[in-house]
Amino acid sequence: MIVRAIVLGLVVVLGLGACSSTAVRKEEAQRLKSSELNTELGLNYLRDNSTETALIKLTRAIEQNPRNAKAHAAIALVYDRVDRQDRARRHYARAVELDPMDSYARNAYGAYLCRHGDASEAMEHFDKAVENPLYPQPEMALTNAGQCIRNEGDMVKAETYFRAALRRNSAFVPALFQMSRLSFEKGRTLSARGYMQRYLAVAKHTAQTLWLGIQIERELGDKNTVASYTLQLRKLFPDSEEVRFLEENSPR
Repeated sequence: MIVRAIVLGLVVVLGLGACSSTAVRKEEAQRLKSSELNTELGLNYLRDNSTETALIKLTRAIEQNPRNAKAHAAIALVYDRVDRQDRARRHYARAVELDPMDSYARNAYGAYLCRHGDASEAMEHFDKAVENPLYPQPEMALTNAGQCIRNEGDMVKAETYFRAALRRNSAFVPALFQMSRLSFEKGRTLSARGYMQRYLAVAKHTAQTLWLGIQIERELGDKNTVASYTLQLRKLFPDSEEVRFLEENSPR
């Protein structure tokens, strides 16, 4: 009887343990799910420029799951936007540490580092982003890498990255603009016009492209296109820095 009682007691205890373990697993799963939900909400608020609410949601997401790499990358964007650079860098670094294969985080971190004067480390993150065969938009990281190295004065290497971006996506607007600008600066004016035409086949003019277009067409002697671009620039972007450039560089 005593042995039977002991066995029954163990069965009860083990059963309670199993119930407790199941409850813990369910609670953990719910916590992770809530972290993912708060991350998505935070990103949505960030897209709507509601940075304060985005910060609340993303902070909660990290509290619910400190290993949520996506939440760390997202909150880094928020801290960057509100000029809390110490926290932004820390969360970017944590994001790529938690998920080294997250090419979106690597690209964002690289862009952040480049803007803050650390081009060498930035290029490492861009290159690692592109190395990931599952990254669906390598042209983004390649173009950012080109811009970063261009700012360091290496025009040859920058062109290599821009061309690589266009090999991945021949209609990628930022790379087309960068190649048009770089071609113009290197004296390849017809090539610059060609890239601008490819740009305009897939995107609308900005103040930057109109000003670049004016310079290209002035060099090529197309007065009608110069006049058209000038009119558009003044009408669409009257308060832009490019209008000031136009006024300062107009023929007297």
